[in-house]
Amino acid sequence: MCEENQTQVTHIRLLGFQSLHKYRSPLFIVFLLIYLFILIGNLLIILLVTIIDHLQTPMYFFLKHLSIADVLGTTTVVPMMLNIIFAAEGIMSFWGCILQMYLFSIFGLVQCFLIAVMSYDRYLAICHPLRYSSLMSPELCLRLVIGSWLIIVVITSSEIFVIIQFNFCGLNSIDNFFCDFAPTVNLATSDISMLLLQDFVNSIFTFFFPFSLTIVTYICIFFTILKISSAQRKKAFSTCSSHLATVFAYYGTLIIVYIVPSVGNTSNINKYISLLYLTVTPLMNPIIYSLRNHEIKRAAEKMIVLVF
Repeated sequence: MCEENQTQVTHIRLLGFQSLHKYRSPLFIVFLLIYLFILIGNLLIILLVTIIDHLQTPMYFFLKHLSIADVLGTTTVVPMMLNIIFAAEGIMSFWGCILQMYLFSIFGLVQCFLIAVMSYDRYLAICHPLRYSSLMSPELCLRLVIGSWLIIVVITSSEIFVIIQFNFCGLNSIDNFFCDFAPTVNLATSDISMLLLQDFVNSIFTFFFPFSLTIVTYICIFFTILKISSAQRKKAFSTCSSHLATVFAYYGTLIIVYIVPSVGNTSNINKYISLLYLTVTPLMNPIIYSLRNHEIKRAAEKMIVLVF
């Protein structure tokens, strides 16, 4: 319960980019265009993988779910961010803030597992090509995807259940453009030490475990490629180059967002670098898999022919 001289927080003020308010029009246009490109690019991937026969493979099945997570994750934050850019700040209900934090955490963290699953798929394709079809069956693909979503939902829900038990009294301003975990939890007037310990333990499983799995699989892939002929080596590299680019884009921005700010420990750095995580990976995936991938290009051309 709140003390007598304090009031229970019912609304959250998101301060957004107040120092850049005079540039609100160009900022709004830039981020709107980025958001539209993310939506169109990822929805195109989802559509192509769903309707084009030769894209009915495990790798593209996982890619479709990665694109779904990208679309949902950016849609959870960007529309509100665009409103904040134009209005200088935003007002969100307390429970709306908690819901945004919950959904953004799910759609962001599930990508760690999906990327790890994609790296395992590449490992089987390159290191065990003769057994690939029997090992990576459609049933296993479905189980891996459903399992990834369920694990993240359960882990994130456990933290949210703890957060809603806290008291939020007095301060209700967040110097950010969305309800991220750290700035939102820091508003609590309750002791958050156990939550931080829980979050650290959970991060080992949701971040370091899939990241380690991705690294190990690519080490195995690298040593396998070294053993094959140069002609086969080029083909092997091409089969995993797109996914490897996704790994660098996703984990690169994630490390910058959550490690660099801890050095400077300033909310402004965290806020602006968060834009990288929010836009770079969802923006990179359509570029990587559309402009550089011949199968996606061929599927797009086929769909255009069917439509027109």
